[in-house]
Amino acid sequence: MLADRMAGQLGWPWRLEKKFFAELAEGSVGGRSVMLCKPQTFMNCSGEAVGALAGFHRMSPEDVLVVVDDADLPLGTLRLRPEGGHGGHHGLESIEQHLGSRGFPRLRLGVARPKQAVRDIAQHVLGRFTAEEQTIWDQVLVRAESQMRCWLEDGLAKAMNLYNGSVA
Repeated sequence: MLADRMAGQLGWPWRLEKKFFAELAEGSVGGRSVMLCKPQTFMNCSGEAVGALAGFHRMSPEDVLVVVDDADLPLGTLRLRPEGGHGGHHGLESIEQHLGSRGFPRLRLGVARPKQAVRDIAQHVLGRFTAEEQTIWDQVLVRAESQMRCWLEDGLAKAMNLYNGSVA
């Protein structure tokens, strides 16, 4: 959703790149070449797309910002970090394996856990938000897009300081 929002705001069209297992949108932000990537693999295998793209374009891990949902963060919370572990997120685990590093920035967007105690949360993260949750999520997308632009234009530290936290 965030990649679609940013591409739409910038007027960048999406195109399917089969060799990268992804849809890509490209342009520049602040005079810097930027590529948005939506892996077309299963989420647990998203490292296949990210690794292929980063390898082809000779990107270092610190130049790859990965955006993920995070059920361990409250809905409406954004957390950008320069690196870290996967925390049980299989998509991040796959990206770590394919980049050969944990040293890539990641922006975690809180979606919270379902109220009922369930181990498999796939239905929750793939489901639709309630009207109340959607209102919060819309604010998250606006703030996360601003945070991504700040990261591109002003660096990681400033983007973390200005935008990490709750939209509330």
